[in-house]
Amino acid sequence: MTGRPAGPDDLTVTLSNPRAERVRKVAALTGRSARSRAGQFLVEGPQGAREAVAFAPSRVRDLYCSADALARHRDIVASALEAELWVHLATDEVIEAMSADAQGIIAVVESTGSSLDDVVAARPRLVAVLSNVRDPGNAGTVIRAADAAGADAVVLAGDSVDITNPKVVRSTAGSLFHLPIARAPLADALVALSETGLALLAADGSGDVELFAPGLDLAVPTAWVFGNEAWGLSDEDLSLVDTVVRIPIYGRAESLNLATAASVCLYATATAQRS
Repeated sequence: MTGRPAGPDDLTVTLSNPRAERVRKVAALTGRSARSRAGQFLVEGPQGAREAVAFAPSRVRDLYCSADALARHRDIVASALEAELWVHLATDEVIEAMSADAQGIIAVVESTGSSLDDVVAARPRLVAVLSNVRDPGNAGTVIRAADAAGADAVVLAGDSVDITNPKVVRSTAGSLFHLPIARAPLADALVALSETGLALLAADGSGDVELFAPGLDLAVPTAWVFGNEAWGLSDEDLSLVDTVVRIPIYGRAESLNLATAASVCLYATATAQRS
């Protein structure tokens, strides 16, 4: 493309060869090494692309869409063109070659994100900290839940999954662009958040304090720490927090999965803080 169209109706097919170098480079961003080299990642599907264009337009390098997607999601394309972003109309074959999960529309976004210093400087009242959370679907769903609960930030610690993993991005449903997401060692994150005045609560089945117990003050600024899907939080991790909290199980389920437990805890605190 040599210029930006004035509107969606001015777009013409610019990409028709699924084996073109540009197409191969976009498709390669499904791999971590390619994302690291390029400093870019994929946002697949209309919901994620819409939020990227609306909330992080300065980071969007290119938007690709099929003719059918243009007809269904003219608002996304119009917003992208209004923001003077590069928009490319492509054939279905090209979009499919770029991603099998695109649903007709893909954004290529710069990987720059927030730091722990950024999170602390904003004086947060509710933060979700993920320690060694490796499943991309779980990580993305917790980010989405944190966004829905009005959390101020998410911090990924330890060997947590790469936030630009395509499944993480899809699972956030666009929430990736709504709140700061930082990466930091767990101890560093918890020290910084504690010094900012947040109470440090860990969600773990070994907790002596039960969520919703009268003595647990959920209205104060809080950082919730959630552990690995399989083994939870280590004794060392638990020693870094103020209180270990367990979620009561009233039925016969052995436990809650990570994303559900995180949602319960975050909403409990969000509700208390707004009461």
